[in-house]
Amino acid sequence: MFYLTYAEPPSGVYYSQVTDVIKFLRSQCNANLRLVAFISLHDFSGKKKLIKQQLPDAIILPMLPKAPYWKFSNFVLWLLCLIYRPKTIVARNVIAANMGINVRGMSSVRKVCFDGRGAMEAEWNEYEVTVPDNWKKSIGTMEDKAVNKSDFRIAVTQKLVQHWQSRYHYNGSNHVVIPCTLNSSFKATIPTNEDIVKVRSSIGINADDIVLAYSGSTSGWQSFSILYTFLSSFLKESDKHKVIFLAQEEDNITKLLNEYPQQVQRKWVNHQEVTAILTACDTGILIREQSITNQVASPTKFAEYLSAGLTVIISDHLGDYSDFVRINNCGTVVNGDVYPKIVKTDIETRARMISLVKNNWTKEAQLNNYKKLLSAIQ
Repeated sequence: MFYLTYAEPPSGVYYSQVTDVIKFLRSQCNANLRLVAFISLHDFSGKKKLIKQQLPDAIILPMLPKAPYWKFSNFVLWLLCLIYRPKTIVARNVIAANMGINVRGMSSVRKVCFDGRGAMEAEWNEYEVTVPDNWKKSIGTMEDKAVNKSDFRIAVTQKLVQHWQSRYHYNGSNHVVIPCTLNSSFKATIPTNEDIVKVRSSIGINADDIVLAYSGSTSGWQSFSILYTFLSSFLKESDKHKVIFLAQEEDNITKLLNEYPQQVQRKWVNHQEVTAILTACDTGILIREQSITNQVASPTKFAEYLSAGLTVIISDHLGDYSDFVRINNCGTVVNGDVYPKIVKTDIETRARMISLVKNNWTKEAQLNNYKKLLSAIQ
């Protein structure tokens, strides 16, 4: 089998959702699965090296400078299929799924599995993704094709399946819901109070501070204007209120840093260090606006927060996660501009959060769903 990605550079998300998944399926399910990645010509050799470090047998190929020229890559994929003769292609996202469907029947490929990561047409329109107009007009047709012409489907949330049903009239049952999971290196370790104080001390946070965490970018669907209103209110309440951004430098974050220099920090650390920094915090923030993109989403930061023992402040109607927070009492669901009082998170609560993530957002927790997937496509 091929696992096909298109126009996705190596990153923390790529490692946890692509290369780590392939490693897991190989080791736990004996899956004969090989990565085929079409990546940008910009720093091609560097990106190829990073992916090869994760999967030495991966086939890494350059794509033409602009993503709309994907049909040329489709020809290259057809040639690869003639050489390696895979019977199945698992295609991550809409463009890769269209490529797989196009070579099905023209080569050894008999089945295509669409690995749907979100509502691509909605995202492009709601957040004005910069692509040529003809490309934007065609993405709905391509997403329809990916949903309805694939032999099997992976959805990151049940809400995404419902979107397929309402937007593209999908009425089948050949799908499985597998959320964005943690990297397999995750270890369910409950921090002690001493551990938390030590991490806090190392980054200039006091033991009695109440600390919010925000992980990732603040652009687009992350809805920074809503987040800014909430954080400003929180920071004004007390000098003991602190915020840590785990993100690269951005104008949005710099604005808050300049306004609250003694209370706001920004750190950019490698993927392996994220949990350690999050341990210093009490609650993670996942506040977004109401949009189709967010209603079907599976934010990776949700599991990251729980893995560090944090509760979560989350907007209503965010993927399957808002309901999960309500049912499992692992944070607060907010609707509108009324926000909860933030308190410190005790060790008992942290232990329960870590148990929840272990039982729901690890690859081991999703093993039966992965087996269902492989049974359907092999």
